[in-house]
Amino acid sequence: MSAPQLVVHRDKQLMAQAAAARLITKIVDAQAARGSASVVLTGGRNGNGLLAALAAAPARDAIDWSRLDLWWGDERFLPEGDAERNVTQAREALLDSVPLNPSRMHPMPASDGPYGNDADTAATAYARELAAAAGPEDHGDVPTFDVLMLGVGPDTHVASLFPEHPGVRETERTVVGVHGAPKPPPTRISLTLPAIRAAREVWLLAAGEDKANAARIALSGAGEIQAPAAGAYGRARTLWLLDSAAASQLPRGLYPPASP
Repeated sequence: MSAPQLVVHRDKQLMAQAAAARLITKIVDAQAARGSASVVLTGGRNGNGLLAALAAAPARDAIDWSRLDLWWGDERFLPEGDAERNVTQAREALLDSVPLNPSRMHPMPASDGPYGNDADTAATAYARELAAAAGPEDHGDVPTFDVLMLGVGPDTHVASLFPEHPGVRETERTVVGVHGAPKPPPTRISLTLPAIRAAREVWLLAAGEDKANAARIALSGAGEIQAPAAGAYGRARTLWLLDSAAASQLPRGLYPPASP
């Protein structure tokens, strides 16, 4: 478990640009060290804002996109191509404009895919895909992701793990179907906390005044069942990337004066 580090930016646009630059560096470094990189994407306004900033960054061409594996932390269980699906939004923001290797892009199943409208079977299939990609060096059923990104919801949810819901209590499975989610759509697929914690680095993104209370709760010692964001951490590093509005309820001593 790595203790959280905080970086607070002046506004959400600067946060997205800085996070995109940070991600480019991390991917390039991983590819230089091991030949490839593995990243887990998140949806929502902060995740999509980061991808849009990455698309606009000239340094994006430093990435060898053909040697990048992309996974998702969660997905809305909707038909393929639905505008609300995280993968659809990621394609529009960035992915359709870069030369990815299609075999290294791993979207979660859609509700009109081979598993029909059975989210639990679809989740099991995604867990098998993760396990197949894991090597002996990963010591588990998921690859050791270089960076796993998560948006933080106003209720402290991350991925589709909501406070007090069954998914956040899962300790064995790496992927679960989510039913009756308090945020529409009610049916989803999500990585679990054990899968999230397999990442070398976990980045939690929060921008906006509506995220301030969630950041305060998650960073004040709350339990992960009541505040799932508190249970999201990486093996080597846990990084909270916030704008000043999302950090407005945090004690100033939690983050360094050098934060821009």
